[in-house]
Amino acid sequence: MGLARILPSVVLLWACACAPAPQQFDGHTMGTTYSITVTRLPEGIGHDALQAVIDGVLLDVNRHLSTYDSKSEISAFNASRSTDAIVVSPQLRTVVAIAAEVSAASGGAFDITVGPLVRAWGFGSGQGAASPVAPSALDTAPAALDRIRERTGYQKLELPADVHTLRKAAPALELDVNGIAPGYAVDLIAERFEALGVRDYLVELGGELRARGRSPAGRPWRVAVEAPLRGERKPYTVVELDGMSASTSGDYRDFRMVGGKRVSHTIDPRTGAPVTHRLASVCVLHPSAARADAWATALMVLGPQEGLALARRSGVAALLIERDAAGGGFAERSTPEFERLRRPLD
Repeated sequence: MGLARILPSVVLLWACACAPAPQQFDGHTMGTTYSITVTRLPEGIGHDALQAVIDGVLLDVNRHLSTYDSKSEISAFNASRSTDAIVVSPQLRTVVAIAAEVSAASGGAFDITVGPLVRAWGFGSGQGAASPVAPSALDTAPAALDRIRERTGYQKLELPADVHTLRKAAPALELDVNGIAPGYAVDLIAERFEALGVRDYLVELGGELRARGRSPAGRPWRVAVEAPLRGERKPYTVVELDGMSASTSGDYRDFRMVGGKRVSHTIDPRTGAPVTHRLASVCVLHPSAARADAWATALMVLGPQEGLALARRSGVAALLIERDAAGGGFAERSTPEFERLRRPLD
C-alpha cells in the first residue's frame, strides 16, 4: 500500500425511484478511512448487522497487526528477543504467509522486516518532526547501513511446519505489516459479507479496494486509478472490478528533497537504500486485496523494466506509470491481464 490511491468512480444511479437505496458505511481506522457500499441487503440482514461485521473485523485486525498499538500481538512479537518458535494467532500467521509468498516471488523486493531501514532514511512511523536523514549520511557510511541490515531480511523470519508459530532467526528482527494489513482487512470484510449472502458490494479502506457484483447503476463497479500528480487528484484510467481487488503504490506524495536530491520513501530491501528509478506509481489488480497490496509494493521497488518483466512472468494484472526523463509527462507499461479489465476514461 502506498500513498497513491484508487479513486472510486462509481456513479450511483438506479433505474426507478422505488429501487432500494444502497447501504453506505464510513469511518476511521488504521490511521485512515474506510468507505463501503452495499447495493442491496440480503433478506433478514440489516444495516446494523453489517456495521457490526465491519467493526468486528477492524477491531480484530488492529488488535493483532497494529504496530501503533504497544499492546498488539505484533508489537509483543517485535519486542521479543527469543529465537524459539513463538505461538501466534491465525491472523498474524496468515498475513506473514502472504508476505512471504510475495517476498519469495519478487526476490525480496517486498519485505515486511524493512522497517528499521525505512526509519533510518527518515520515513515511516515515529518520525514526527524529526529532520530527514541526508542521503549522503548512509550512502557514505556502508558500515552503518550494514549494521541495520543485520536485523532485516525476510529470510530471517521462519514459518515452521507448525502453522501456529513463527520464528526469528535474528533476535532483533521486527515486523511491520502496515503495507499489507489494510488489504487483509478488506479481504476479511468481503469474506464475512459473502458468508452472509451479500453479493453486490465495494469495500475501500485506505485506498485498497475489493468489489463484487453490481453497483447501484446495475453494472460492474468501475473505479478510477489516480494520476501520479503531486497536489492534484485526477483520474488516469478506469478499471472494472467484479470479484477483484485493486491496490496502488506510488511515491509522488511521500518523498523529500534533501540537498536538491529527491529521496523516495520506497526503500529497496535488497540494497537498503531508496529507489532511484523514475517509476511514479503501480496499480495491481488481484482477487485478494492483501496480495494486490503486497505486489504493488514489490513492483514499485523493482522499477519499470524489472517490475513489468516479473508481473508478466507471474501473470499479475499491473499498470506501471513512469515519469519521462524531462519530468513533464508519463509513459506507461501494463500487462495483458490489466488491459482486460481496463475501460475508457470518460
